[in-house]
Formats: sequence, structure tokens, C-alpha cells
Amino acid sequence: MKNHNAPPPIVGITNQKRVRGSWHFRLPTIFVVVLICGAIVYTSRVTRNPAGFFVDESSIAYNAYTISQTGQDEFGNSWPLYFRGFGDYKNPVYVYLLALLFKATGPGILTARLLGALAGVAAAGLLGILAARISGRCEVGIIVVLSALLTPWLFEISRVSMEVALYPFMLVLFLLAAHRASTRPKWTWLHVLGLVATLVLLTYTYSVGRLLAPLLALGLILFATRMRWLRLVCIWILYALSLIPLFIFQRDHDDALTGRFKLISYVQPESSIFEVAWKFLKHFAANLNPWYLLVTGDPNIYQVAHVAHTPALLLVTFLLMLIGVWMIARHHRKDRWWRFVLFGLLASIVPASLTIDYFHMLRLAPLLVFLILLMVPALEKIFSPEKQRWRKPVLALIAIMTLAQGGAFQWRYHASAGSPWRLHLFDASFSRVILSPALAQPARPIYIADPAPTAYIQSYWYAVLSGAGANDFALLRIDQSPPFGAVVISTEAGCDRPRVLAQTDLYTLYIADRQPRSRSPLPESAMRAEISVPDFPASARRGEKLRLKVHVVNRGNVVWGGCERNAGPMQVSLGGRWLNPAGQAISKEEGRTPLPADMAPSSVADLEWAIDVPNQPGQYLLELDMLQEGVAWFGLKGSKTWRGTVVVD
Repeated sequence: MKNHNAPPPIVGITNQKRVRGSWHFRLPTIFVVVLICGAIVYTSRVTRNPAGFFVDESSIAYNAYTISQTGQDEFGNSWPLYFRGFGDYKNPVYVYLLALLFKATGPGILTARLLGALAGVAAAGLLGILAARISGRCEVGIIVVLSALLTPWLFEISRVSMEVALYPFMLVLFLLAAHRASTRPKWTWLHVLGLVATLVLLTYTYSVGRLLAPLLALGLILFATRMRWLRLVCIWILYALSLIPLFIFQRDHDDALTGRFKLISYVQPESSIFEVAWKFLKHFAANLNPWYLLVTGDPNIYQVAHVAHTPALLLVTFLLMLIGVWMIARHHRKDRWWRFVLFGLLASIVPASLTIDYFHMLRLAPLLVFLILLMVPALEKIFSPEKQRWRKPVLALIAIMTLAQGGAFQWRYHASAGSPWRLHLFDASFSRVILSPALAQPARPIYIADPAPTAYIQSYWYAVLSGAGANDFALLRIDQSPPFGAVVISTEAGCDRPRVLAQTDLYTLYIADRQPRSRSPLPESAMRAEISVPDFPASARRGEKLRLKVHVVNRGNVVWGGCERNAGPMQVSLGGRWLNPAGQAISKEEGRTPLPADMAPSSVADLEWAIDVPNQPGQYLLELDMLQEGVAWFGLKGSKTWRGTVVVD
């Protein structure tokens, strides 16, 4: 008779151990394979999609190149803490890392883009490792790393060589240090240094870190116990000391680190506390809006490499995140780690919520990390013993949804590689259409007329790649004309140039074909104009740009000088302003459009003209008039202005 109580054969036990051992060996292998596949996806066609190089990429790359060669930035500052460019200051961590790569490989778009792409892959990998440590299961880490790699949000910010590409990686480094510390009853100096170092990296890697990192440092109080208090205070002191160079730089460079914020924020000196609080709450809620997360993504059409009307987050990631938050609220309310993660999620929204944009994907990059991390409690539940019956079908559904939506996004992203808007945004034709013909001309230096300014940094960067240098170029002041016969790269609009060599939608390459001419104030008899707007709209939407075609006739007795680079205060232009229904001015003169060419008496010109519509609804008068810059408005000399009534909705 068979004894059912007898122990299983030794061979059976050995086989079971071999199966388990084999499976535990396979899981890390699967993890690595997923990461390698992710690296292939993230680096595929990285120099061709997006084609070209965004102007901020060029600024960062050119400064990294000059640092790698001379230890100085583009302005000759030795080893700067921040890098000036376009009225803003770039953060140092990404620039110096790229400089190290350029030192080894030489400058190149491929090297620059690979840094951003591999930083995204590394962030996904570290998220998987963190998830595995939290849950104690490698399977959870594999699902998290797969979800992160296929998330459109992470992929898009990793396709460009900009500071934000490095930020998710730095944030996960900090979270790894925080989780490690949270599992120890007493913190050692190793824990302290790990937390301080990652907080410093968060502060100096991307601009939002200057607010987010202090908030996260404050949030460490959630881990405070009697045995940790002393080390926690040491963390705060050491981190505060690391901020001293930042404050010194701000003191020595007026508004260096706050000037950009003043331009993009609704927090203004004239704003009341109530107005600021109300706008903050509106922006905070909008930055968590599921519609942006799951349907449209970033609404800003100028966002770097973003595919319009595509979700930022995968649907399955969002659903697992919601389940994870619910499980934390129900089962882990007293867990210090999950309390800190929820605090970090809320803190990650604060910097972006202080700016005028809604759901700005770059400024909200830290939020992405916390949303993915909050999948872990739901995945832990799936792998719990009581859910073993449903585990395989649920995991299969998660895998199918993740791969299907992630694959669909990848197809759409690469299908839009040649979209005119992306080619325009990344100046894809600049090197071939503008710079190469300019360098082929014998005249030196090549002059740059660049009020934007974008042409100068694109010229410098692409010149480095072609073997030329900054010494081949000269920047024109706003009141300076290029000499006769000079080669000019210009971003200025509105001037007729007979000897145009090449042109794109933003840049013009031309030969200066005339000697600069002197100008003088027009006599009053010349300041006579007849202005009409054939298709003036009866209404407009507040905050939009009102674009008009304006018909102008010279009713004076003297030629009006057309657009020239050195016209300066003597330029003849069309301008306008908003009036209230009583005819009182409510705005300064706006919307200057210079004459594209000389206008003889009785001659006619059709000018393209634009002005911002007021933000407050109501009825307004728009007044148009000609002027000679620095001399007078024609209306003040007896000429009749044009007025039209418009209702702002």
C-alpha cells in the first residue's frame, strides 16, 4: 500500500530546487535583456529624429565643447557654476558631463544625444531596481522597467541633449538613497552622505530642483525617529552649505537664477496673495489632469520633440498607479516610506504649478518618476499568494496593454520625424541650407544679425562640427550695418534683400549689397499716411495674436526709407495700440512692422502686422499709425490714424 504520509523522494526535492534556482537566475537575465532592448529603442535614429539640433541643445553642446577645450564657456568665463545663454542660465551638471564625453570622443550630435538617451534608459533601470527592492520581487522590477521604458513622457525628454533628460535619473538616485536609509533603524554617515550628495545633484541638474530639492530635504522629516534625528539635522546642515555657491552666484549675477522665473510665472509684485493662491491651485489641479496624462500630453506646441495629441503616460501605468495609491491609503497609511513617496509626488508638482503653463512636461519631469513608482503596491498585490489564481491572466493583460500602447506611440513618433513643425523647431535645415553656403563664401568674417538670438549659437556649434570656429563670425549690434559685400546670416524679418543666397522660415543668408546710408528726420510734410485694414475682424479671442494685412499709402512729398539694419531710430514703421471705447490708451504702442522697402510719394504697400489681444473681455478700439522711430508718430503731425472696433470674447 502506498504511504501518502511518506516524504517525497530526494530526487523530487532536488528537481524543485533546480527549477527555482533556474527561475531566479532567469529573472535578472530578463531584466538585463529588457534594458538592452530599451537602449536600442532609445538610441535608434537618435540623430535623425528629431532631425537637426534644438537651439538649447546647441547652447549646451557648444559650452560643453569650449569647456572640454579651454575650461571656459562661450563668454570666456573659467569653470562657471552656471552657463549664460538666451537670457537664461544653464545648469552645470549636464554641461560638465557632456564636456567629459567630448574630451574623450570630440564634439558631435551623436555623443550629445546619446547622453540624454542613455540617461533615460538608466532612469528606467534604476526605477526597476528600486521597485524590486521595495517589493522584494524581481518580477515587479521587470514590469516597472518595461513600463518606464515604453512611457512616452520619459522617451520624449530623453531624445534631446538637454538638462531635463538627466533629471529622472538623478531623482531615482535620491529615492534609492532614501529607501536604503528608511530600512535602517539608525543612519550612518554613509546614509547621510548619500542623501546629501543626491540632493545636491537634484539642485544643480535642472532649474526645478532649486525648489524641489529643498522640499524633498524637508520631507525627510517623515523618517525622523529618536535614533535618526541627529543625522537628519546633519543632512539639513550639509545640504544648506552646498547651496552657498548658488546664492553667491545669484548675488554676483543679478537675477541670474530668478530672471527666467519672473518671465514665466504669474507671481508678480502687483499680484495679491489671494490671486497667487487661486492660480496656484488651478495650475496644481491642471498638472494632475488625467486628460493631459492619458490623451493630449503637453498642450504647448513648442515643447521639445513632443508628438502633439499623444498621451504622456500609458493607460495601464495610470490604472496601476491609482490602485497603488488606494492600497497605500488602505493598508500602508503608517508606512514611512510610502508617506514620503506621496509627499514627493505632491512636491514634484509645486515648481511647475508656479508657472503660467499648464502641464509643462519638462518642468513636471519629477512627477513622472513618482507616478511610475506608485505602481509597486498594486504589483505587490498581484504577486501575493492569495492572487496566484489570477496572476497569469492579469500579468498577460498588463504586458499586452503596455506593449500595444507603447509600440503604437513609437510608431507614431518615428512616423512624424519629417513633420514640418518638428523640422522647423529643431532648425533641421540650418547647417545644410544656411551655414554651408555661408562658409563656402570667401569673405570673412561672416556677420550675424540676430536679435532672436538663435543664429549665432547655431552658427558656432555647426561651425565646430565642420572644422571652423567662432573667429569666423562677427555679431552685429542692433545699430550696426554690415560692410558692403559682407556675408550675413540674419533672423531679422521685414527687409527686402536683393542678393539673397539662401533662406528658410527663420534664417536668411544674403550679401550686403549697399553701403550704409545716413538718415535724417522726415519733414512734417512727409508724415502723411493713408491706412486701411480691408478684412478687420469684428471680434477676437482674449490672449491670442491678432494678425492683420494693412494697406498703407504714402501721402507725403518725400520718400520713406525702407528697412535697413542700421536705420535705428530713423526707421519708418507701422505701429498700433489699444484704446478703450472712450478713446483713451490702455496699452503702450505695440506691434512694430518696418517698411520692407523705400516708399515713394503716392506708392502703396501691404504690410503684415500683428498685436496681442487684451486678456480682459470687452469692447476695444485698435488704433494704427505710421511713425519714424525716435522722431514722431505721424498722427501727432497732422496725419489721420486708423481706428477699428473689436469685441474681445
